[in-house]
Amino acid sequence: MKSLIALVLCLAVLGPATAQTRAEAAPWREVSSHDLAREMAPGWNLGNSLEAIGGETNWGNARTTQPLIQAVKAAGFKSIRIPLAWKQYTDAQGRIKPEWLARVTEVVGWAREAGLVVMINIHWDGGWMQPTAKHQDEVNQRLALYWTQIAEHFKDHDEGLLFAGTNEVMVEGDYGKPKAEYARAQNSFNQTFVTTVRATGGHNPRRHLIVQGFNTNIDHTVDFAVLPQDPTPARLMMEVHYYDPYEFTLNNEGKIWQWGRNATDAKLTAAWGGESHADKQFDKMKTHFVAKGVPVILGEYGAVTRPAEPRAARYRADWNAYITRAAHQRGIVPVYWDNGVHGKKEGFAIFDRATGQVLDAELLQAIMGAVAAR
Repeated sequence: MKSLIALVLCLAVLGPATAQTRAEAAPWREVSSHDLAREMAPGWNLGNSLEAIGGETNWGNARTTQPLIQAVKAAGFKSIRIPLAWKQYTDAQGRIKPEWLARVTEVVGWAREAGLVVMINIHWDGGWMQPTAKHQDEVNQRLALYWTQIAEHFKDHDEGLLFAGTNEVMVEGDYGKPKAEYARAQNSFNQTFVTTVRATGGHNPRRHLIVQGFNTNIDHTVDFAVLPQDPTPARLMMEVHYYDPYEFTLNNEGKIWQWGRNATDAKLTAAWGGESHADKQFDKMKTHFVAKGVPVILGEYGAVTRPAEPRAARYRADWNAYITRAAHQRGIVPVYWDNGVHGKKEGFAIFDRATGQVLDAELLQAIMGAVAAR
């Protein structure tokens, strides 16, 4: 704890390097997290861009532009999740470089101007957020250092900007049930995030904040997540992700390309992860969080394209429509994962990142129709 205090005091002495790029104080609309969540569906991810290691365009996407953000809004999306890397944009003292804060501010500004509710986070960021007893204190120190700067920089932005503390926290390569020490570490990360942001002033003592369950897994979240202590009531949301069944949604090397009640061949369909499974999973989040006044963000979901099997597109649309609708019906905000990749087996793209053109009208209609059908 002493080292954490020293780091934050060091930051204070060094001074905010970002005052010149901070927005003017914006009017704040008093709205509960529950009511704000009702305004956010459906949402869209600006994936594989501002979180890319090596720079914004290093993972193959064009530099984000205002016309792209306007196209997302015009297509019917109500919110945008902007995954972000930070560590590569810091100096030797851990100060975030002003030019990077200015770039993030620019993209956030475009999204708010378009009328989108915005979520920003600390994404994978090189994998430094390891939830082990060995690394717990070090991670909490870095979280406090970064979120002090991020929150200070954005403290005058309105209620339409949400902070999310972490992303898919897990021990690298371990996708199983978390050990007790792992769960404790993740819960401590959530607490550090909330405590740090609330202490930065401006609008931040009442800002809507998003915390995550372990590895954003629904079962692990229900079993192990402990909501942080928060001096501000009714301002926390819980985030999970959904990619079930893996064989259909993410395993682009496999032979499973059918899904759901319309599947015609059992050999081409996963033995689990159908409609009833999704219903049960989202029911858990509704019971444990939504019904208790904690809105839930389905921060990522999606299924890869399979260009070698054109018939798979029908089932992909079925999956996305069902997951969007099942989440939305339970008061969960569905935020589609778009990585900008199109025409390849790892693709999730709806939009051309360079032009904003809709690349997958069938998928877009599946998502929008599912929300409208609630």
